[in-house]
Amino acid sequence: MGSIFSFKKLAQSFGYAFNGLGRAIRSEQNMKVHIIAAIAAITGGFVLRISTTEFIAVLICIGLVIAFEMFNTAVEKLCDFVSVERHTQIKVIKDLSAGAVLIMAIIAFIIGLVIFLPKIYSCFKQTFLV
Repeated sequence: MGSIFSFKKLAQSFGYAFNGLGRAIRSEQNMKVHIIAAIAAITGGFVLRISTTEFIAVLICIGLVIAFEMFNTAVEKLCDFVSVERHTQIKVIKDLSAGAVLIMAIIAFIIGLVIFLPKIYSCFKQTFLV
């Protein structure tokens, strides 16, 4: 009987996951936008010295938006595989999946505003309104 835990299988599964992430970044325009926004948010967090708790919130939002985008991409690819023809039900499925990403991105944007706007305002106030 084989081992319950296999480092080889674990390494393979991480490889598959990184392949999926790389494929999404290379092939999906929206994923590129999310990655650029993530880099901007992380850089802004360091520059504006947001708190640890705020950084955790930003990182959770980044992770959720990217994960939602990857699920959306997977749903779209699966739908395209199932039927290459236009089908009203597949359109509904794709629209729902894209809508989930949109909602998460809007929430992440609002959270970003709540975290970053007061810091930006404070910097602006100290620099220009002294």
